[in-house]
Amino acid sequence: MPTTAPYGAWKSPITPDLLVTGVASLGDLAVDGDWVYWLESRPWEKGRTVVMGLGPGMEPREFTPRDHNVRSRVHEYGGGAFAVCQGEVFYSNFADNQVYRRHRDGHTFALTNTPDCRYADFLVDSSANRLIGIRECHREQDEAINDLVSIPLDAPEPAGAVLSLHRGRDFYSSPVLSPDGRSLAWLCWDHPDMPWDGAELWLADLGPDCLMQARCVAGGNGESIFQPQWSPDGELVFASDRSGWWNLYRHSTPGNTPLCAREAEFGLPQWVFGMSTYAFDGHGRIFAAATDNGSWGLWRIDPAKSTCDSVPLPYCDLSGLRCDGTTLVMRAGSSREPAAVLAMDTETGQFKELRSNGAPALDEAYLSEPRPLWFDSKGGRRAHAFFYPPANQDFQGPQGSLPPLLVKSHGGPTAATSAVLSLPIQFWTSRGFAVLDVNYAGSTGFGREYRESLNGLWGIADVEDCIAAMQHVVAQGLVDGSKTAIRGSSAGGYTTLCALTFHKAFSAGASLYGISDLEALAEDTHKFESRYLDKLVGPYPAAKRIYKERSPIHHALGLSVPVIFFQGEDDKVVPPSQAEAMVEALRNNGVVARLVMYQGEGHGFRNADNIRNALRAELSFYADVFVFSAAPD
Repeated sequence: MPTTAPYGAWKSPITPDLLVTGVASLGDLAVDGDWVYWLESRPWEKGRTVVMGLGPGMEPREFTPRDHNVRSRVHEYGGGAFAVCQGEVFYSNFADNQVYRRHRDGHTFALTNTPDCRYADFLVDSSANRLIGIRECHREQDEAINDLVSIPLDAPEPAGAVLSLHRGRDFYSSPVLSPDGRSLAWLCWDHPDMPWDGAELWLADLGPDCLMQARCVAGGNGESIFQPQWSPDGELVFASDRSGWWNLYRHSTPGNTPLCAREAEFGLPQWVFGMSTYAFDGHGRIFAAATDNGSWGLWRIDPAKSTCDSVPLPYCDLSGLRCDGTTLVMRAGSSREPAAVLAMDTETGQFKELRSNGAPALDEAYLSEPRPLWFDSKGGRRAHAFFYPPANQDFQGPQGSLPPLLVKSHGGPTAATSAVLSLPIQFWTSRGFAVLDVNYAGSTGFGREYRESLNGLWGIADVEDCIAAMQHVVAQGLVDGSKTAIRGSSAGGYTTLCALTFHKAFSAGASLYGISDLEALAEDTHKFESRYLDKLVGPYPAAKRIYKERSPIHHALGLSVPVIFFQGEDDKVVPPSQAEAMVEALRNNGVVARLVMYQGEGHGFRNADNIRNALRAELSFYADVFVFSAAPD
């Protein structure tokens, strides 16, 4: 018989320790013959990321020196930090931003010696004995310079070792080499566009030290291109949202041919390098992941037969697809299983788990099943969310009471949430909280029109959707309308602070490295996002009045409920000064404001101790606000 206890006070097996002890974050994938490689970020090693590899009949092994951390800082968010070819690993080391080569025998040496430059998005051109990738140089100029470069595979020379192949555009990504090694394709775009606003696909003939006949073959003018890739027989394929949805196209003359026209997204917002939603098998068929109404599925596209078939899967979240011959590898998870590295036989459809994230198996009686919701919001919008009711087989709430609600606003804001098992969400639901994870206006996965519905309305439409989502579940009698909190990280923290400052809808809030001053963000941020707000808010400084109007820091008198702030001291995306200024303003107004600052952390927390501490501090905060005694771990 379940024990009756106040919602929020339930004892749960999903503890802060369980979330980080031996639980890794699985990153980019690569295939090299019959070996599979992936990145593994380890909170118990202070967030150190390593290259792991798995060969036939072997146990996974690490391919990174103990003093190295495989991460790139290009665009600050990184990604695309390693490549593998014939058993050799090439990677960016986070401490010095240099590129390293690791031989099969373990011998490792630097390929670059440019302390003011960073590198990412590598491909190996074995025939020319070089890497091709993206370089970002930070010197004394006002803005970093990005270009497409060639890096010799021998030890670095004092000067001139890295050769620029193409420059002059603000941003580059996704270089891919044709099977015959004669052609190179890549993406580029310029301010004020982000890659999901407009990006161009370029193609050139590749010489030993230069590109020839470089030309744009798709994209630009409000068309976003994602993940160019060559088929085994030398056809160039890419994702484009020219129809309003990221669908796959084949480059051909005079036009480009759609391969699978659907109102579904086969692409993603390119926040980091190395993203992959599709891959070719040995027969030239494409296995592609696509999201429809917030849930991912797998499609098999045969360009030769002009067919596009759904592949049944027990998963709702797919990413990082790579293929070599008949083995398709990916990260995949369901609402009951966290994302793991999986291999699928493209002939039989059989799956095999290659690497879990290390989380222990949980009794499903402690897991909350997400319920997808569409609800009405302001301006005639329909918005999307996943609702998680409390779930714990050992407890029930007092008769006649309802659970408190945590509304979660994802980061980005050009991003999305999914229904894949999230232990941080289950941490709350297993304690008696309900959680509402909102895909507000501007979220991806619902077509370009929905993605652009936040343009000019950031801090307004996203907030309205979070409030409408809360009101929807309150009206249905699912939660206690007097005990509602909103929480979010980064851009989600901005949505949180706007909701608390400009509306009286929530009882409390938690901002994790969130934005409180849009002007400060526009004036002091990194190159990649320096013009991001032009579309979301308005061009700065021309729209300075709007920036002030929508910055919670200038309207702190309107915020009257308790707030807790979590911040990394080394955050270069949202500087700590924003959280500090907001806390000072709230305390001067007599509002409860807690600030938890973490030394050595940047934009997001990677250290296990800090992740544990943040969860406990946030739970303690809600216990004070909603008046219950949190159960000990």
